[in-house]
Amino acid sequence: MESQEEKYSFIARMPDRPGSLQRAAEIIKRYGGNINRIQFSRCIDPSTVFFEVTALPQDYIAVQYELSAIGYLQTNLPAISFLKFHAHLPHTPGALSDFLALTTEAGANIAHIDFDDAGKHPDRLTVSLSLEESGKVETLLNALKSRYPLEILDYDTTGNTLDETVFYICFAQRLRTMIGSAEDPFLLGLLQEINHIVQELTNRGEDPLQVFASIIEVGDTLNRTSGEGFYADVQRIEVTPGMTLFCFQLPGGGNIFLFETPDEAMMVDTGYGIYYPDVIEMFRHYGIGDGTRLKRIIITHADADHCGAGGFYDVPAFMHRGTEAIIRSQNRATGSPSESSILEVVYTTIINLFSRFNPPENYTLFDRPSGERQGIFPVLGRFSFGGLTFEVLEALGGHIHGLVYLFCPEAGLLMTSDTVINFGSLTEARKKYNSLADFLVTSVNVDSGVARQERRALQDLAAGVDAAFAGTGRRCLICGGHGAVSVIEDGKLIPYGEIEHYSHRA
Repeated sequence: MESQEEKYSFIARMPDRPGSLQRAAEIIKRYGGNINRIQFSRCIDPSTVFFEVTALPQDYIAVQYELSAIGYLQTNLPAISFLKFHAHLPHTPGALSDFLALTTEAGANIAHIDFDDAGKHPDRLTVSLSLEESGKVETLLNALKSRYPLEILDYDTTGNTLDETVFYICFAQRLRTMIGSAEDPFLLGLLQEINHIVQELTNRGEDPLQVFASIIEVGDTLNRTSGEGFYADVQRIEVTPGMTLFCFQLPGGGNIFLFETPDEAMMVDTGYGIYYPDVIEMFRHYGIGDGTRLKRIIITHADADHCGAGGFYDVPAFMHRGTEAIIRSQNRATGSPSESSILEVVYTTIINLFSRFNPPENYTLFDRPSGERQGIFPVLGRFSFGGLTFEVLEALGGHIHGLVYLFCPEAGLLMTSDTVINFGSLTEARKKYNSLADFLVTSVNVDSGVARQERRALQDLAAGVDAAFAGTGRRCLICGGHGAVSVIEDGKLIPYGEIEHYSHRA
């Protein structure tokens, strides 16, 4: 049986000199490889090139061998040491050459050098450099100290001091701190994917360094707001004399809704997996247990901030078939017109890693549409909880495929997930975090036109409930996937009732 061509990805680190790129391309050409994607930017990293090629398996092995033989194939992520110092050199011919001979021998990559004999410090040389072999730092320092007076300004072995000459290696080390232990091949693959969205957004006119910064900010925010930094804004609403609805606005991502009765509890959406320990502690604080009283979890859709902690709860979850498909494919655009978008694919990978994605494993799928409708939305079924009947409505695919709404007209509850949100109730920190996803995928809605249609239809449902409640003092409560539970007044969403702040530090 003949071999079939396959697509491969690899990262090359090559000398910053003329002809290096052509040398790599010539090797690929020699073995019949076709370059599908290449990305290099000197302003980001002058030595790193990303390749995707199509080749026969045996030919790609040969390409790897030859690239490795000339030192171009990057297969690991060495720990980078960054060093910045003042060195006092004698003002004699050849002094700088002798100094640089020592740094060259150590394999140091100089990022910055500054000297001016007419300046304020005529005998002082300022140098910033990096070394990929940490053991050589001490050797270099000892060699320099034996010949020159030195003043160390910065010595970093963590990779936090980014040096543009080794940008991708330092960026990968930052990623490692956010996702826990990860082997070099996994991180190299992740770098390849991230570089692809950087390339895509750069071609759309975005600043590539802003893309990298946004990715880091997503991870930093989730780590910073978990554990001791966790907080939430909380609403407690009496739905009926025997049922209380809690709305927990988490620091980043979607809300958790918890319905509590004396006999049982039901949760709608779970928040990010990274927040699970903090959420359980918060539940205990509000006297609603540790999740063991839950009888069911309803998942409105497959985004990590809505289902990412589901696997931590030993309770059945209920979800749409589209949600199951997205979880399995690890592409939030599955089932939508944007399914092939590299931005959606890579963003799903990144957010699932950063947020400790652990979706439900014990779940039941909602029924398929029967032909019944509530407004424009197909009805997938009904269920009872605490004496109330909830309708499960199928969204039309504006925000994400497989999204569902919950509607209980008798109690005046409309759970709109991410289709109707009171953006005005979001704090500046939450707005900033939410904007990161918007930037990285250009829109969190896979079909913005359909999302607008859904939003209008949900507002019509709420208006119908308000009309039915006229004169009773009751209102239809809009429970959005983010922000405060709200009511509609003069066409605007207004937070309902009191909102209290919860914090681990309180």
